[in-house]
Amino acid sequence: MDFVSIRIITSDVARLVDFYERATGMQAIRATEDFAELKTAGATLAIASTRTVPLFAPGSTRPADNHSVITEFLVDDVDRVHQNLTGFVTDFVNAPTTMPWGNRSLMFRDPDGNLVNFFTPVTPAAIEKFAR
Repeated sequence: MDFVSIRIITSDVARLVDFYERATGMQAIRATEDFAELKTAGATLAIASTRTVPLFAPGSTRPADNHSVITEFLVDDVDRVHQNLTGFVTDFVNAPTTMPWGNRSLMFRDPDGNLVNFFTPVTPAAIEKFAR
């Protein structure tokens, strides 16, 4: 089995896609006005409209109501990314901080309130773990 994607359900696909394109520097593939994907080498971030929910299970999700999932992106230099996002991101949860497990982490919220973590491995063990 392979993990391939995470999907965020939102009431404003265009706004959220624009945010992630700017924050990540990646171009989204917009399949329809209700669905877009940002693809990386390891996984895909899918962003879908609330209008897609009934296709799976009506009422099964609520947009802008995530309180347990953090979407994470590996970046080359989290401190530089923090500088680039300052003035754009309006809700930083923390400044770049070195975590006990060896990653330097920057956490913020997207426009729907979802937690996003950009991190850079900084200890030898973490660098080895995430070697590309």
